[in-house]
Amino acid sequence: MSNAATTPTQPKPKTGSDTAANGKAAPAAKTAVTEVRELTGSAAVLEAFLEEGVDVIFGYPGGAIMPIYDALYDYQDRLKHILVRHEQGGIHAAQGYARSSGKTGIVFATSGPGATNLVTGLADAMIDSTPLVCITGQVFAHLLGTDAFQETDVINITTPITKWNYQVTDATEIPSVLAKAFYIAGSGRPGPVLIDITKNAQIQKFNYEGYEKCEHIRSYRPKPIVRKEYIADAARLINEAKRPFILFGQGVILGRAEKEFQAFVEKSGIPAAWTILGLSALATDHPLNVGMLGMHGNYGPNVLTNDCDVLIAVGMRFDDRVTGRLDKYARQAKVIHLDIDPSEIDKNVKAAVGIWGDCKETLPLLTEGIERKTHPEWLQKFKDFYKEEVEAVIQDELNPTSGQITMGEVMKVLNKHTGGNAIIVTDVGQHQMVACRYARFNESKSNITSGGLGTMGFGLPAAIGAKFGAPDRTVVAIIGDGGFQMTLQELGTIMQCGIDVKILILNNRFLGMVRQWQQLFNDRRYSFVDIASPDFALLAKAYGIAGQSIEKREDLENALTAMLDHKGSYLLEVFTGKENNVFPMVPQGCSVSEIRLK
Repeated sequence: MSNAATTPTQPKPKTGSDTAANGKAAPAAKTAVTEVRELTGSAAVLEAFLEEGVDVIFGYPGGAIMPIYDALYDYQDRLKHILVRHEQGGIHAAQGYARSSGKTGIVFATSGPGATNLVTGLADAMIDSTPLVCITGQVFAHLLGTDAFQETDVINITTPITKWNYQVTDATEIPSVLAKAFYIAGSGRPGPVLIDITKNAQIQKFNYEGYEKCEHIRSYRPKPIVRKEYIADAARLINEAKRPFILFGQGVILGRAEKEFQAFVEKSGIPAAWTILGLSALATDHPLNVGMLGMHGNYGPNVLTNDCDVLIAVGMRFDDRVTGRLDKYARQAKVIHLDIDPSEIDKNVKAAVGIWGDCKETLPLLTEGIERKTHPEWLQKFKDFYKEEVEAVIQDELNPTSGQITMGEVMKVLNKHTGGNAIIVTDVGQHQMVACRYARFNESKSNITSGGLGTMGFGLPAAIGAKFGAPDRTVVAIIGDGGFQMTLQELGTIMQCGIDVKILILNNRFLGMVRQWQQLFNDRRYSFVDIASPDFALLAKAYGIAGQSIEKREDLENALTAMLDHKGSYLLEVFTGKENNVFPMVPQGCSVSEIRLK
């Protein structure tokens, strides 16, 4: 839900005929070339990837992108390609890769249905600020607009959900367009870029004169000049505050500013709470980390948002799931908002001081200007609310003595075995909220989930990508029984590539989050949320993946140990209580201070 980055302000070009008018990539750092080579457009794409440090591509071949795949045959020793089972799986895998590695994810898809299958992932990456470069094949240029076989106007379809898109019809454009694509995707507020390449451009030969990385585009300011007077204004408000409160989001992670953020928190002595995408930017056991914001966040951070006198937002966008009713949100507080995207400042919550800039640059400046303080009485309020939450919710969720297994106790045992060092990838639903609430993290880039779009089916393919992005770390995909069935075909990708991903299905035999709302707000009128599932362990076995299913509490410890100790992929299905709810909860239409414990 949180991010801090910038989109280009120039109009998006539609076809290869638009170049200079839309800010052609400026030359920078030209690669040394000993001779001009004749290359096809397809080979030029792959040469660009090598120059940009790409090491893995997620994709699915088809007719309109076949020339690029033919060229890829000669690059197998330098570029790894992962054959996914569906293009949506490919783009979610690229998202997982980008989120765990901090690099730009790469996707290949063919025209028509291949390209349209990327749409959900593009929308997800756009709202969660994930850097991607997606290459789609397209029909021959002379067939554009004729309703040719598998022709779809992917440029106009994806314009609202990409940071930039462009259609190449001439191979000579490919090096400069791809340089621009990588620059836009990864700079400022990151996001997805889609480059649509017609088949004639893929097979066209031209004189390749090397690759120039892009470092500037006219009218695009991904890293603004910081206004020092705003830093001074913010520091003054913080120094005068009696009850200051920090909210931090994914912008801290995207800005690679975790150390700078921790230094700011520790010098200021201010309690800090996170959005779900900001989770892991600050270690969960840090004494000033007071928990999770939002609809299913912790009790204290939500209630005390409406009691603080200065609210400092770092790299987050005041999403509605964080704020609740805006007309009742932090009305008493002076808001300081640090973000790299100027469109986010004052968009939802009016800021007393808006600081536009890269938080890796702005946070040290702000830290320098503040006084070293502690706020023991104010921090104690958060601890008192947490104690109340433990008694009302957390104790029974983490330490039940009877009944069916709870999702919370699964997380408690998982934390014990991972020590907070694993990457946790979640799908969307009750299990997602429970995992975010209770997972422990010592390291950044450890919590990977679909925040703004809430995409069911995200978890399994994203975990595949996360493992390629961080091959030396344990990756655990926590998924519900509903979301798992949306992209379970990616078990085939795991099988073929031998990917070591641990899959933990929390099966409550319901579409649990929808059912919870129907219970609480629709008088238990359970309308089409009772979902049947196959034997997931048996299904995994069909793909050559070890696994088991359990439903008894006494089996939980050994089952999780077996999953984590197993060499290779493993699927563990845990049956949890059918009608367990996730609390606390801010009901829709209520303020954050109206959060319910039950």
